[in-house]
Amino acid sequence: MEKARKNWLVVGRVVLALAGGYYAWQKMDRNALPAGIASGNGRIEAVEIDISTKTPGRIKEILVDEGDFVTAGQVLAQMDTVQLEAHKRQAEAQQQRAIIGVEAAKNLVTQREAEKAAAEAVPGAAAGTTGRCRTTARPFRAARQDKHGFAAGA
Repeated sequence: MEKARKNWLVVGRVVLALAGGYYAWQKMDRNALPAGIASGNGRIEAVEIDISTKTPGRIKEILVDEGDFVTAGQVLAQMDTVQLEAHKRQAEAQQQRAIIGVEAAKNLVTQREAEKAAAEAVPGAAAGTTGRCRTTARPFRAARQDKHGFAAGA
């Protein structure tokens, strides 16, 4: 009988050890989720939304993290606008050059109209000026040819 009693003690200890191991395993579950996270079976459906910018460029700073909840109109990222600002300054400089060119053309037109009006105001002066220019051009050509080593008579 003592032998049967020992067998029951061994069986009791084994059952007690198994029960203690099961209890410890339940308390020290390594797959335990942190507070605020739930687990379960099922299917998650998400809506993926593509975003884009009106102009291409590099991103300077991203203001949200992946998975964050966002609202309509919220700024998600800031673009690096250094190149865009350089293009803007270049366009403004071209515009200023064009404005200056238009003003110069207007001034030239005004000057030519004044010269025309002055030439029309003095009768016969236009013909005399043209003749004088032709007579003075020949000595100039001869002097230029001498300067470059050509014969003056050639």
